[in-house]
Amino acid sequence: MKRFFSIIALLAIFAGNIRADEGMWMLPFLKQMNAAQLAKAGCKLTPEQIYSIKHPSLKDAIVHFGNGCTGEIISPDGLLVTNHHCGYGSIQKLSSVEHDYLKDGYWAMNHEQELPCEGLTVTFMDKMVDITATVQKLQKKAEKKFKGQENAAAQAEAEVAAAIDAMIKEAEAKNPHSEVIVESYYNNNMYFMIYNRVYKDIRFVGAPPSSIGKFGADTDNWMWPRHTGDFSMFRVYADKDNNPAEYSKDNVPYHTSNFLKISLDGVKEGDYTMIMGYPGRTTRFQTSPELKNQIALNDIRIAARTIRQDEMLEEMLADPAVKIQYASKYSRSSNGWKKWQGMKLAFAKLGIIERAEQEEAEFQKWVDSSRKRQQEYGHVLADIKSCVETSGAAEKAMTLAFESIYKIEMPIFSLMFRSAYRQAEAEGLGEQEALEKAYAYVLPEYKDFSLTVDKKVFKALMEFYRENAAEEDYLQGPVEDFKTLDIDALADKLYGTSVFTSADRLKAAIEAQGTDVLMDPLMVLAMEINKKTGTAFERARTLQGSIASFQQLYTKALLEWKKGEPSYPDANSTMRLTFGHVKGYSPADAIEYRYYTTLDGVMEKEDPDNWEFVVEPELKALWKAGDFGQYAMENGKMPVAFLSNNDITGGNSGSPIMNAKGELIGLAFDGNWESMSSDVMFEPDLQRCINVDIRYVLFVVEKFGGAKWLIDEMELVKEK
Repeated sequence: MKRFFSIIALLAIFAGNIRADEGMWMLPFLKQMNAAQLAKAGCKLTPEQIYSIKHPSLKDAIVHFGNGCTGEIISPDGLLVTNHHCGYGSIQKLSSVEHDYLKDGYWAMNHEQELPCEGLTVTFMDKMVDITATVQKLQKKAEKKFKGQENAAAQAEAEVAAAIDAMIKEAEAKNPHSEVIVESYYNNNMYFMIYNRVYKDIRFVGAPPSSIGKFGADTDNWMWPRHTGDFSMFRVYADKDNNPAEYSKDNVPYHTSNFLKISLDGVKEGDYTMIMGYPGRTTRFQTSPELKNQIALNDIRIAARTIRQDEMLEEMLADPAVKIQYASKYSRSSNGWKKWQGMKLAFAKLGIIERAEQEEAEFQKWVDSSRKRQQEYGHVLADIKSCVETSGAAEKAMTLAFESIYKIEMPIFSLMFRSAYRQAEAEGLGEQEALEKAYAYVLPEYKDFSLTVDKKVFKALMEFYRENAAEEDYLQGPVEDFKTLDIDALADKLYGTSVFTSADRLKAAIEAQGTDVLMDPLMVLAMEINKKTGTAFERARTLQGSIASFQQLYTKALLEWKKGEPSYPDANSTMRLTFGHVKGYSPADAIEYRYYTTLDGVMEKEDPDNWEFVVEPELKALWKAGDFGQYAMENGKMPVAFLSNNDITGGNSGSPIMNAKGELIGLAFDGNWESMSSDVMFEPDLQRCINVDIRYVLFVVEKFGGAKWLIDEMELVKEK
């Protein structure tokens, strides 16, 4: 404990070594670790103005949007902006063939036209409290209590978890309207208790059509130059006291004085920028064996998703209804699919694994130069390597199952139905009531389900699983001989006769067969799929658990070895700050990328025969007329996107990119192709954050969407 905090203190002392571009910095440490460098980089705000638990600060306008993105409040009445791809799932749920808000866009013209988004949440972070000392005392006490007993580590872990759960309940009791979580940092070397307010009445306000919001789609994803208007707007609603509440027609727009002002001054190369948001996951403390294993697992994911996406896309392009049903599913799948491909290329081009091996060799020399360090850390690299080698086959089996047979929808529906029935039964409901409750639980899944698509996916992924699984992982039970199974014939039978082929058929079967539906042949197969997947998961989880203590020790050793150098924990979906500057880059010899793009580039990319590059006639008309209002650049062009060297990852999508005064200048929405290894290792010369210019956002809202009433509730500032 004392050793760890002496490292933190040293990091603060040597903060002058921190580069302005690298780092996903923890907000509670900004003052001691980042204050000098923030000022040197050009920031006009103090750390206290960025993050404070005593006074209003910038963090009060930043929210965790849904489960995996960031958003920001841009008006006193709870108006929120995030990326189009972050709102995509909610917009898809609200869409139909008659009202296709993905294809056509949507703009509410008053509060009454704002559409409730069932299941969508927005989370405000109120404060973070360091509880490292408390947790470490709990761990020490539990280890002592169970020392020498069977399964001592597991018992100690359970005891600590129970104590932390009690702390959370106590904190929530003392803080009404708060939802409290405990998160670990630096691979379990530090712990914080985080107090959140979770708002559950979120309404869709507006978004451009996909031809703007997803312009370039998969082809341009992760690529620069980029011309995507990646934004959507929502509004947070609260009860009459401004507190979180379930949806009600009586709720009112969330009111706040802590919202982001919007700068119309634009950007130029070298301008200071900072991003606050919820980066999801990085693994910058991984060793070379872990990195090799990561690439191997990604290869499985890429191959499986290629098969599934091809089947989905063929039907999506053939049927508008299917396109709406599978739009969000396809988008979620393809985003990671392309990123993993880029990661593999970047690993090879930049020698990521070789550089990790070199660092480990230097680390080992440092360890071996001290007997004390040898005793504490001498074995840690070998232990991690051994764990990876032991768990490798189990992780591959788990990844293969989850990415193939567990991605077939209809069997999963049947499992959901069975689970809901068993839960209702356990609650004491009668047979018929339990069946009806299970039906109600699974019914929403059929809205975005195509039997044709799923049957094709079933055939393709079952074959993929058979070709790649070890024989001991083959499906058994209902499948007599998986090795010689006629998969096409099985699909024809199940998708022709199962009661789970449609909601209507399931309802009729419940009425006619009662609990016999639980023995439907598809459900029997689904249970075997679940068994194989669950077994692979448990096997992998058990082996992965053994590596955690070694990762913790290795991270502690790295912090000691590199004391005085910049250090920040891996991203874990908690709020962070990254600061840098507007900057272009050169990806290869003789290629220089400018730091911004304009609407001219949209017109240059236009291809009416390619759904990814269709341009709306209204947008083209505005471009031809040069009708950009107050949002044009000094040269009369309409800006679309710009680059910065801020350090981001998945989860930062929708994050505000702000100027030196904390004013909104754009929304972060992507990384660049050449630095897909950035989750593992930061590349200052190549890593860039792609941002949609806020001026393009406002132009689309006002000039294209005609929703000036939204502009009127924002606070726009222009000094130049």
